[in-house]
Amino acid sequence: MVVHYSPPWANTHIIGIAGSSGSGKTSLAVKIVSALNLPWVVILSMDSFYKPLDPEQSAQAFRNEYDFDSPNSIDFDILVERLRDLKQGRKAEIPVYSFEKHQREPKTTTIYSCHVLILEGIFALYDPRVLELLDMKIFVDTDADVCLARRLARDVKYRGRDIHGAIKQWTTWVKPNFELFVEPQKKNADIMVPRGIENTIAMQMIVKHIQRALLNKSKEHVKALRALGQGHDADEPLPPSVKVLPNSPQLQGMHTIIHDTDTSREDFIFYFDRVAALLVEKGMDHLAFKQKEVKTPQGNKYSGLELSRDVSAVVILRSGGALEVGLTRVVPDARIGRLLIQSNVRTGEPELHYQKLPSTLIHDSVLVLDPQITTGAGALMAVTVLKDYGVEEDRIVFVTYLASMVGLRRLTKVFPGVKVIVGKVEDGFERRFIDERYFGS
Repeated sequence: MVVHYSPPWANTHIIGIAGSSGSGKTSLAVKIVSALNLPWVVILSMDSFYKPLDPEQSAQAFRNEYDFDSPNSIDFDILVERLRDLKQGRKAEIPVYSFEKHQREPKTTTIYSCHVLILEGIFALYDPRVLELLDMKIFVDTDADVCLARRLARDVKYRGRDIHGAIKQWTTWVKPNFELFVEPQKKNADIMVPRGIENTIAMQMIVKHIQRALLNKSKEHVKALRALGQGHDADEPLPPSVKVLPNSPQLQGMHTIIHDTDTSREDFIFYFDRVAALLVEKGMDHLAFKQKEVKTPQGNKYSGLELSRDVSAVVILRSGGALEVGLTRVVPDARIGRLLIQSNVRTGEPELHYQKLPSTLIHDSVLVLDPQITTGAGALMAVTVLKDYGVEEDRIVFVTYLASMVGLRRLTKVFPGVKVIVGKVEDGFERRFIDERYFGS
């Protein structure tokens, strides 16, 4: 039976901040991020979702005669689609809008794995579909004269307008549309924030709310991880997707050297590199191959095999680096990506701190390198990331040296299509020691 696993960034906590142009929405969002001081709190500006302009509208925009302060200027359909993706823990491609060109750029910005998303814009609390996705709704209420001064300074400095054009925009569109469309959003707000970032009491309330939400999400995730390790029959054999290296006398001798605390670091690295090459070679056996006929030097035909896809490798930092020598010996041309996954020292929850993956990942066979699987939490997160980037389970081979039985069961119950190559299986949890011995820290 396949068991479901939700990463900690699923059900992203989305906060909407609305208010007049120049009211301090962005400053408030930045202040919240600074107060939380967490890498997975992201600000998303609604400015990214301005609709592309046709030639006539573009000409109007350059004459400061196009209404950017009407709800009709925002592509709410795309915004809602991207918010739904993020809410469900999926990767979202965010448009990039150039105010100097008054057009969308061809490139996009990727948002992925954020636990908290702050959506800020004059219409953040306007569309009913957006409101349904928000966990907290804030309206920043600032004096109109202050808003005008900030708007003029911003438009001249960052949006390529002169002072006359900025004033024309304000009097023609911004002020009337505030009364028509922006101010009525106050009734949708959970919290009113007069004076923006100057209101320290409101700031503290917002930050404490987010911290409580993150703590609750963390507790639920850890609870779900623990539940994955329960209900397994101790005598239940590992599934066929798990391949353990045959325990030959040579391999057992290398296991002994690697596990011996008296082994020098030089010997540890030498023998671990040997085992790493064996593991990667075994992993290559489980990638997809196709028939290929070649001509031998004697002029004969030989019916052989070649890889059906290129090979990418994803190294789980930093411990996965211990398997890289074995990887380069067996697959020297593999494209290498990296994930930094660490366990929170307080909760034990796995946290995704960094990702850099090959652009061809969606087309390649993928080897995941991590020398130890203990609880299985990091392995689950790594495979989840790959699947979110479009890699199918049957193209993933997880290569590890030492794995606990519980960790293997968790991984294979959630992702039965993933092949796992293991050097040695332990009944209990072995402390992660390989990277310490290999890298000398």
